[in-house]
Amino acid sequence: MTAEIRASRPPQLSSRQRTAMAKRLQGLAGTMVQAATAEMEARHPWFTALDADNRSWVAVVARAGIDGFVTWFADPEASAQGLDIFGSAPKALARHVTLHQTVELVRTTIEVVELKLQELLPRGDRPIAQAAILGYSREVAFAAAEVYARAAETRGAWDARLEAMVVDAVVRGEADETVLSRASALGWASTQAVCVTVGPAPATDNPRLGEDLRARFGPTVDVLTGVQGDRLVLVLGGERVAEPGGALLLVDRVLDAFGPGPVVVGPTVEHLVDAVGSVRAALSGLRAAVAWPQAPRPVAADDLLPERALNGDGHARRALARGVFQPLQDAGGGLLDTLVCFLDQGSAIEGAARLLFVHPNTVRYRLKRIHEVTGFNPSDARDAYVLRLALTLGRLIG
Repeated sequence: MTAEIRASRPPQLSSRQRTAMAKRLQGLAGTMVQAATAEMEARHPWFTALDADNRSWVAVVARAGIDGFVTWFADPEASAQGLDIFGSAPKALARHVTLHQTVELVRTTIEVVELKLQELLPRGDRPIAQAAILGYSREVAFAAAEVYARAAETRGAWDARLEAMVVDAVVRGEADETVLSRASALGWASTQAVCVTVGPAPATDNPRLGEDLRARFGPTVDVLTGVQGDRLVLVLGGERVAEPGGALLLVDRVLDAFGPGPVVVGPTVEHLVDAVGSVRAALSGLRAAVAWPQAPRPVAADDLLPERALNGDGHARRALARGVFQPLQDAGGGLLDTLVCFLDQGSAIEGAARLLFVHPNTVRYRLKRIHEVTGFNPSDARDAYVLRLALTLGRLIG
């Protein structure tokens, strides 16, 4: 813990007066430290709960502060160079004593010092000492704030590096127990419903991007972020992600965090250790999104299955064959033949009915069943494209 007291000149006195009064203050230093420590124990229960080492370090800091006051008062020129008040304490003390508790200790110490100065100094010295301790206490408060501001910056930088490591492990499919522990240290609590979103990185570097996104999503959504080169990876978890279309709705709220270009939302998986499947689909979709310029933003990776399959994604090819072609084949009822005829006739119901020798209403019924079985509507141009490619891949894969 290091910080310097800024220069703030003590009251104007002659050199002889200042030297004499500084000697009297130095003689009272031990008494004031003992009184301040006793008052801390009596006033603050959390202080007595500290272990002996940390309590002793607090007393050392208090002594350094009182000695610093005497030095500051005695030699204005030396005080202009700054007095190190918190440098005597180890950095670990900042992890055991919060900023709020530090403010309480400083307030208690200053009150005790003011009281003892009024009790023990000659009457002529009391107004001068009172004015001096008020100015000095202000500088101590600034020094304490600086210590914790630096600690917060260091902790924030470390958290950012740790978060980047966790996201990198998720992307590489190495989310083991160690990664889960690190994610937990960052506040990750979700045990279900995880999805990964990938998109262009923002043009400007924002070191607080993760904190800003967590604040925007709120406490109900777990968030991990990582900028990897020219792409931004966003890992989301929580019950809201498990809702139908929940991930797309959440990402839509923070689209401005991404740079210009497609933003692809991977499928939802059960756990962070399974997130590599969502990552794989999202990255594949990001590479293939250029083939569908009219794609919505954000777009689900599953909505890019045709482009992903044509771009060499084996998972997408198998998803189309097994998730679309195979169910149609298993459903029977002429659904597969009806779909082929309907697409071959340019989506004309009457033309398909003539080829199949059935009533047009029968074709309409079968088209409705195809929609129910596959989730794709043959009458929609985009869905018809997906179904056509699924038919081809289904026959190829067998």
